[in-house]
Amino acid sequence: MMKKPLLEIRGVETFYGRNQALHGVNLDVHEGEIVTMIGANGAGKSTLMMTICGVNKATRGSIHFDGHPIHTVPSHEIMRKGISLSPEGRRIFPRMTVFENLQLGTAAIGPAYFQDDVEKIFSLFPILQKRQSQRAGTLSGGEQQMLAIGRALMGRPRLLLLDEPSLGLAPLIAKQIFDTLKTLNETQGLTVFLVEQNANHALRLAAKGHVLVNGRITLSGTGAELLTHPDVRAAYLGGGH
Repeated sequence: MMKKPLLEIRGVETFYGRNQALHGVNLDVHEGEIVTMIGANGAGKSTLMMTICGVNKATRGSIHFDGHPIHTVPSHEIMRKGISLSPEGRRIFPRMTVFENLQLGTAAIGPAYFQDDVEKIFSLFPILQKRQSQRAGTLSGGEQQMLAIGRALMGRPRLLLLDEPSLGLAPLIAKQIFDTLKTLNETQGLTVFLVEQNANHALRLAAKGHVLVNGRITLSGTGAELLTHPDVRAAYLGGGH
């Protein structure tokens, strides 16, 4: 018998005023999986992330985490249940140091594990250890993305939500970020739900993938299946070239 999903989304619809952004979204993320959602800018990917986190409220449908409904729960309580978000645009605190940003990552769980966890982050991203006393706003784009992911991991999440982690990054830095996520998944069993415009990286990383178009899931399959699907290749992979 298959285990219940860690994250279960059923029939979710989200509105901005009278404008509907999500149309009956259904998807599952099982423990230990990397699941990705690809789509063009404006497809509704970030809206889905914000709806999972409770920033946007689902007008219809339900979201369950570890068997419990979270679509009616305040954002801060959702984070305490074991979900962390690395948001689009990183949203680090630019005037605070790298170290202080990482401290903020423990807000949902308290500081009990801080020393052990910050050392793990520094081993994952050694440049952050070198920059720990530096203001976060002076970091490069890639370093800021590493900090945003590190801050999210400081909350010891059971589910890590990643919103466009490769946005604006040089290809080599983006590859480093995705390689780190793969390592975390393989060595620690970290569950990841990733939304991305970079379909090539995302689908190679993920066990399962979904395509979101105008707030609707139009295709689903394994990462490998979607990589070879003609519609995905035409729309997101340069026509297959």
